Amino acid sequence: MIRTHPETGKKILYINRGHTQRFKGFTEEESRPILEYLFAHQVRPEFTCRFRWEPGSLAFWDNRSAQHNPVNDYHGYKRLMHRIILKGDKPS
Repeated sequence: MIRTHPETGKKILYINRGHTQRFKGFTEEESRPILEYLFAHQVRPEFTCRFRWEPGSLAFWDNRSAQHNPVNDYHGYKRLMHRIILKGDKPS
């Protein structure tokens, strides 16, 4: 659940609500309280960035230390995205 960013050396919380079920060696029931705390911690406003899209906007983020959580607030508009994934290091 913690990894070290290979370039910055910072410790990173490497979990997310959609894919993390439990800690190794623990049941889901045993893991749930601390996971809920960590899930709530990582989405606190001081850890988030809200990007305002405009024509011609381009956004990049480092998936090794960020979570992408799109908000569907563009009703009536088409969202066109091109996703590029760079080959890189494996989590450790």
